[in-house]
Amino acid sequence: MEQQAQKIKYFLYARKSSESEDRQVQSIDDQINRLKELSKDLSLDIKKIYKESKSAKKPNNRPLFDEMIQRIEDGEADGILCWQINRLSRNPIDSGKLSWLLQQGTLKSIQTMDRKYLPDDNVILFSVESGTANQYILDLRKNVKRGQESKLAKGWLPACAPQGYLNSKTKEKGDNDILKDPERFPLIRRMWELMLTGNYTPPQIAKIANEQWGYTTRKTKRSGGNPLSKSGIYRIFTNIFYTGVIEYSGRQYEGKHEPIITLEEYDAVQKLLGRKGRPRPKNHAFAFTGSIRCSECGCLYTAETKQKLIKGTGKIKEYTYYHCTRRREDYNCSQKKSIKLDDLELMIEKELEKYTILPEFLGWALEGLNKKNDTEIEERTKVYEMQHKTLVQTQKELDELTRMRYRQLIDDETFIKDKNELTAKIAQLKSKLRETEARAERWLELSERTFSFATYARKAFITGGLELKKEILLGLGQSPKIKDGKLVIEPNEWFQPIKNDYPKLEKEYLGLEPTKLPLNKAKTEALTSVRARWRRRPDSNQANCCRAKC
Repeated sequence: MEQQAQKIKYFLYARKSSESEDRQVQSIDDQINRLKELSKDLSLDIKKIYKESKSAKKPNNRPLFDEMIQRIEDGEADGILCWQINRLSRNPIDSGKLSWLLQQGTLKSIQTMDRKYLPDDNVILFSVESGTANQYILDLRKNVKRGQESKLAKGWLPACAPQGYLNSKTKEKGDNDILKDPERFPLIRRMWELMLTGNYTPPQIAKIANEQWGYTTRKTKRSGGNPLSKSGIYRIFTNIFYTGVIEYSGRQYEGKHEPIITLEEYDAVQKLLGRKGRPRPKNHAFAFTGSIRCSECGCLYTAETKQKLIKGTGKIKEYTYYHCTRRREDYNCSQKKSIKLDDLELMIEKELEKYTILPEFLGWALEGLNKKNDTEIEERTKVYEMQHKTLVQTQKELDELTRMRYRQLIDDETFIKDKNELTAKIAQLKSKLRETEARAERWLELSERTFSFATYARKAFITGGLELKKEILLGLGQSPKIKDGKLVIEPNEWFQPIKNDYPKLEKEYLGLEPTKLPLNKAKTEALTSVRARWRRRPDSNQANCCRAKC
């Protein structure tokens, strides 16, 4: 065996990276010293020693390892001496390469501190060893990610704090906070203040900080303690962390650290920086997205905001446009025209105007509704009594059926069949009872909302915010659609009495207003007639509508 071992030419490979999985691994020099001792004991022929400080998590990441493998394939050596298999690889690509070289005999031996791997060995053993190293990385990645997400959810940055802050060292690993750096925090704030004046460039501010304030970066184990660099000052002015927001892996989280600036100040500096800055993306809120569809292809309308420079003033004005998303792959929608927000809101106002009534008509409608409600209660009571009587009788039938089964007067098949029919009937009757109990209340509430909406919706739409505008649009009708730049709304059925009867009555009423004609018997009778007709027609139609729904 010793003669065979002496014929093998070995490359000694030692590796240690700065990552967490290598913290407990012996240093490269310690690995080499121990491996040299082992090579003497085993009389191994070492052709070259490779020392590498790179991670083995990913393939093609270690130039010295790749060089060693290439030289082995070229026949310069046919053995590897290393501390453990995980020093050679922690990824399936490099592990597969080593396993293949062993199986082909290109590699005649991989010697570690614990054992030797030979071409004739069971390949499962080497696969288990290399797979364990790879699995360690996968598990570590999951645990690290889980820890990062937990820390972000708590409002803390799972990384080294930027200039002006410190990572606390008083708690357990993973639970440390981000604290103010008492020496640098106020200086960073002064840098932002200088930038916000618009009178200084970032390099000028860095020069002031270094030469006048004596600023030096925070000292760490491997770096720091130096003047602020040009790239360093730009990192400060483009880091949203200083606003109290943590940006990590493309997402933003609310941080618990003390902010140095506001979001508004951050945005102002991004504009001053121009292309060198990274402006925070603005989330525009649009009132009617998700509410309006294209009449041609059925896709939803979306909105976007564009900016335009106003010549002569230097000011930037924003415009919002709505357009079809055209997301159907099976249809080529021709609706390419965009609609300005102002034009869309004007079209909605005109639709609302069709169903807008005077406050006087609201009062008359509510009077009629309250009287009609009294009648509705009477009718509901009679219906309720009849439904309740039927429910009681059906329950008695079910009880009697059960007694018959106990006495074995009927078989199981008949019992189950009749029981299921009676149980279904009882459930249906209970449902109808609940509907009847709530019908009068729902009818009155819906009617009051309808006429109140018709009285005040247009004014509220003009002056209201985004949510109110959307609510009013959806309250007016079903599935608003746009085609060829025109808005079409099918009004809810309870608006039909207003659309059909109101315009004529309003015209007649306005001709009888006290400001136009003196009050007399004829005028009083005419006003009473308008009032009576209005109260009679809307509430009747409204009640029928609600009954159908109830």
